[in-house]
Amino acid sequence: MNTLKALLLFLITSFTASAQELYMPRNIKNAYDNETRSYDGKPGKNYWQNRGKYDIQVSVDEKTKTVSGKETIIYTNNSPDTLKTAAIRFVNNIHKPEAPRAGYVGADFLSSGLKITSFTVNGEKYDVNSANWGTVAAVTLKKALPAGQSATFVIEWNYPLSKQSGREGQIDETSLFVAYAYPRISVYDDYNGWDMIPHSDRTEFYNDFNDYKLAVKAPKNYVVWATGDLLNPDEVLEPEYASRLKKSYTSDEVIHIATAAEMQKGGVTKPVDGNIWKFEAKNITDVTFSLSSSYVWDAASVVVDKKTNRRASVQAAYSKVANDFSHAVEWGRIALDWFSNNWPGVPYPFSKMTAFQGFADMEYPMMVNDSSTPDLEFSQFVLNHEIAHTYFPFYMGTNETRYAFMDEGWATTLEYLIGQQQLGKEKAAENYKKFRVKRWISDPSTEQDQPIVSMSTQVSDAGYGNNAYGKPSLAYLALKDMLGDEVFGKALHSYMDNWNGKHPIPWDFFYSFNNATKQNLNWFWNNWFFSNNYIDLAIEKVVIKGNNYTISVKNKGGFAVPFDLKVIYNDGKEQRIHKTPETWKNNRMETFFEVRANAPIQSVTLDGGIFMDAQPTDNIWVKKL
Repeated sequence: MNTLKALLLFLITSFTASAQELYMPRNIKNAYDNETRSYDGKPGKNYWQNRGKYDIQVSVDEKTKTVSGKETIIYTNNSPDTLKTAAIRFVNNIHKPEAPRAGYVGADFLSSGLKITSFTVNGEKYDVNSANWGTVAAVTLKKALPAGQSATFVIEWNYPLSKQSGREGQIDETSLFVAYAYPRISVYDDYNGWDMIPHSDRTEFYNDFNDYKLAVKAPKNYVVWATGDLLNPDEVLEPEYASRLKKSYTSDEVIHIATAAEMQKGGVTKPVDGNIWKFEAKNITDVTFSLSSSYVWDAASVVVDKKTNRRASVQAAYSKVANDFSHAVEWGRIALDWFSNNWPGVPYPFSKMTAFQGFADMEYPMMVNDSSTPDLEFSQFVLNHEIAHTYFPFYMGTNETRYAFMDEGWATTLEYLIGQQQLGKEKAAENYKKFRVKRWISDPSTEQDQPIVSMSTQVSDAGYGNNAYGKPSLAYLALKDMLGDEVFGKALHSYMDNWNGKHPIPWDFFYSFNNATKQNLNWFWNNWFFSNNYIDLAIEKVVIKGNNYTISVKNKGGFAVPFDLKVIYNDGKEQRIHKTPETWKNNRMETFFEVRANAPIQSVTLDGGIFMDAQPTDNIWVKKL
């Protein structure tokens, strides 16, 4: 064996050994043992995932606000297992009175839920009664679906849109946001089998990558916006408006596809009741749509891949009184450009992004449903966050239901990084601390400090928010500080390349970064993701011997955080000494710093910046006179 081979074997062996230092639930360990996942952070040689081809025809009744549909699903079982059941998920059953929910809802949120009117598999009719279905239900297959085979499901259904709009529902009398509008086959994966976790209206979603054709039959004078490319603009729009839309696909300037006055006149769409708007999207986790007979429609485009000059359409649909949404297309262009070329630095992967004015502040593939606010800075902040979700979970098919930090934590990080460019570092840090850190670090209750890796369905309300947003974002930013932008960026791209279009779990992320950086980062993962730590540093003591100052810093909270030592001299001069999280690698509880001073030191202060300290009063030492 030559020296190079020996070195490679040593590296592989050491990474495999170090990977096993992380706690791993038994079902996750089974996946690694079965080699569907690998300790180098890549999909294993036996990795698989199922997928479907969906052809959906859906209509919306303007008067009753009822959604009716028929879909054909060609579902392929790529697993090694014979499937005896099919799990059918319908998120909107969260509106049924008997559905378990994470919080209180008003009467207008409630509805009768899904009604299945026909259900066949491979042409064989099933007597399916959906009256007692929740958000997910198992249907026993009359003929099991063998490994490597496909089955054709044909389902017809209807359900009422809730009057109270949350992530979906009625926005006003003329505007609707129709999400999660079709029964889908739930995810069957290599570590849990069928995903049978009910939707609670708090944790979010976990979907397969599928191909979709969507046809929406709309009432007269209604415009439809949806995931995917509009295939037939000339069939549903009058020539002038179809021309404007096509022009917007290559325009840097915002084009008013339809003004409020034009929408009110009713001459934007073809003058028939039942225009069918056809959309298509491939290799994507979901499709959604919205429609309105009154909303303003703006559009432009932006180059998202400078190597190929590929453009993405940016559109907005909103009420004429929503002053912030008149900026939505331009804000969207800025966000797509920045995310494509900075962080994460991956060209926006889709053909379109539409900002629809609703109430959810929620992301969907190629769409966001955001509320309108009078604060333009905050509205752009929210739009940035929701568009950032394009990458997590829609480019990386993470399991948001179980591990929300794998998408919300990254969207929070990207929201902060783009904020630095748009607002300046000081203002971005102020916003980040206000919205993402302060509530957690200021509350000493047990609920606040549950391990980030805890399943999102199993933590308290406060724990969910902390573990999904602020804490993992701080972890990612701490890692960025420690590795430096170049190494961090390469590792992030390696992870994204490994798992784009697939279903990564937390250990895939951890091991992918270990492998990409050629470092055993398990000490960091254990510290941030598997512990009950928080942030609390303290200057324990300062020992002075002549011009040498030995500063002892205690890590009382436990998290491996970066910080600055701000040294003020008697003559008023200031020195900042930056310490990365690696400071805590070998001794998690205490570290010492030697400062050789050219003049007497007046004070030393620990400054964590966005890494806010639980007890900042012990972060300063002042020399006694």
